[in-house]
Amino acid sequence: MSSAPDERFPFRSVAIAVFAPTVAFAIGQGALLPYIPLLSRDLGASLAIAGLVAAMSTIGELVGNVPGGALVARFGERAMMIYAGLFVLAALAAAYFCTEWWQLALCILVTGLGTAVFSLARHAFMTTFVPARYRARSLATLGGAFRLGVAVGPLISAALISAGFDTSVTLLVFGVGALVAVIILFFLPDPTTTFTSDPSRQGQRDALQESSGMWTTFRAHGRTLMTVGVGASMMAFARNARTVLIPLWAVSIGVSDATTGLVVGLAGLVDFALFFLSGWVMDRFGRMWAVVPSIIGLGTGFAVLAFTHDIPGAVLAWIIAAGVLALSNGVGSGILMTLGSDLAPQHNPAPFLGAWRMATTSGSALAPIAIAGAIQLATISAAAGGVVVVCALGAAVLVKTVPRKLS
Repeated sequence: MSSAPDERFPFRSVAIAVFAPTVAFAIGQGALLPYIPLLSRDLGASLAIAGLVAAMSTIGELVGNVPGGALVARFGERAMMIYAGLFVLAALAAAYFCTEWWQLALCILVTGLGTAVFSLARHAFMTTFVPARYRARSLATLGGAFRLGVAVGPLISAALISAGFDTSVTLLVFGVGALVAVIILFFLPDPTTTFTSDPSRQGQRDALQESSGMWTTFRAHGRTLMTVGVGASMMAFARNARTVLIPLWAVSIGVSDATTGLVVGLAGLVDFALFFLSGWVMDRFGRMWAVVPSIIGLGTGFAVLAFTHDIPGAVLAWIIAAGVLALSNGVGSGILMTLGSDLAPQHNPAPFLGAWRMATTSGSALAPIAIAGAIQLATISAAAGGVVVVCALGAAVLVKTVPRKLS
């Protein structure tokens, strides 16, 4: 077949339709996530409970993934991204008026549900319409757009808190980011019309409207989900452990709220800077060259934390660990989305991607719960050591199960 359609692939349309709202939404999300433990603390939560409240976002994403896949398949990507953004806005408005930590936890859970649908819609669109030869670079760029937002968001929050605003201002920043994403999506034409002028992609669009039941999807793809999916969930565990442990560590060793946001934001910029390199490496040499260095590097960063909590230079060690974790995460930018797209049926990816995201998000959701439990039963250093073990096991599983051939 001729590669001409691939050569004419309209990346500018993708940038406007998918990357722009992703950056806006991610800026808001990044502005809030590092501060959830601090908001919980302000509402009377202990360190362990604060970790549990932080888990509510990923638990919401876990619960929302499979039904989100069916909704996206039925109603389309653009519509569901708009509805999800409005859903998140409503939850954030409620969270602003919370007076108890458990109320905040419920609101954060709801934002996770909306985030799941928003993220799945982006992923399904990219899987269906981006040619396979550009897949890793496109999805790494999508991951880079998210990382840019997550880097900028904490810096905005840190600046506002330093200027005298209360920590709850982070909820407002997320609200503004979600609103901007909705506005961008609302006023742009449906991006799928750009791509479905190609008859081959029209067939993909039509197939995407078909819905597969949750259990049908799991039965059809159970072997993949129980092999590569398990390794991917361990990597997701380590990634989300990073977003939970870094701010909790700051609380534990007495770092100020503004400094926490600054360090998280700067680490996010390091993470963001590597997205294109990651995508190029995956497309050129294979997925293994991104996934293995990434998860080994994550384990190294957590090992730094595990042995430095009580030393005189604990704050410096925390900053170094944050940098190592950001660097390692950046090396694997887009890898979990890329693996999901590689393994998904091209004619109707949304149901499989819902199941795939459920597998990976289960690891993300388990991370803060396991960390909260380890802190309650032992110490925060023991929690970091446990994540090192998960990274080692995940590396072993991924080396054995990730396909060597490029899609």
